[in-house]
Amino acid sequence: MDEKSNNRQEVDQKLAQLKALLKKLGSVLVAFSGGVDSTFLLKVAQEVLGDQVLAVTIDSNSFAKKELRETQVFCEQQGIVQEVCKFNELEVEGFCQNPPNRCYICKKALFQNLLEIAKEHKIAFVVEGSNIDDEGDYRPGMQAVKELGICSPLREVRLTKQEIRELSRNYGLAVWNKPSSACLSSRFAYGEQITREKLKMVEQAEQFLQDLGFMQVRVRVHGSLARIEVLLEEIPQLMLQDNRKRIAEKLKEYGFSYVTMDLCGYRIGSMNESLTVDERK
Repeated sequence: MDEKSNNRQEVDQKLAQLKALLKKLGSVLVAFSGGVDSTFLLKVAQEVLGDQVLAVTIDSNSFAKKELRETQVFCEQQGIVQEVCKFNELEVEGFCQNPPNRCYICKKALFQNLLEIAKEHKIAFVVEGSNIDDEGDYRPGMQAVKELGICSPLREVRLTKQEIRELSRNYGLAVWNKPSSACLSSRFAYGEQITREKLKMVEQAEQFLQDLGFMQVRVRVHGSLARIEVLLEEIPQLMLQDNRKRIAEKLKEYGFSYVTMDLCGYRIGSMNESLTVDERK
């Protein structure tokens, strides 16, 4: 058996383990953001558990409205019951100050809400879509998931992001090649005050860049400065004179004073690069 066949067999085994795990859970509330991971998890959960699945999507200041609409369309098309839960993270104590454990603060409050919703619907477990690759980055929110007893089925069966993309394509899910996404609050340098206005600026700026054709985009906020990250292969497109001028003008319209490009390109969790070992702990 060649390496490709071995890999295929391994992925199939992980999928079978995932289905067995979900079946054992019996009924689940899926924290559904519309990203590749949570979409795949929701689809497999529906396949295994049928109407014992509830999708809950958080409508917050840190969640782009376009992303919210896409979750609603998906659930309508798939016949999945969805609830949209309003959540104002800006009112959670300590969140707006944006400390290094901001994600922990937010996730704990958010998943406590989801646990209450699950209880109301007599659903046994809340599940979320982190995968095994997520263990390689600084993710304080994972501690909140662990403390509250939230299940992470994709991580438990050790599915990687690439494997989830491959399986999603096999399932015919349109999001299989969707760029990685994260909440808009992750764009702020630690210690930078997070406000509704600044979150809107980030949302508008990233949508403008996506409309120009950039696939993977982050607009990081450092005071009044916007630091743009795109894929390395897309940097030449960003450097085109017409694009540079349009982007700078538009982002200044949105409220930024300075607009810069990160020469290192897009990478996951670039804000974490400034943290010390002790801060990560």
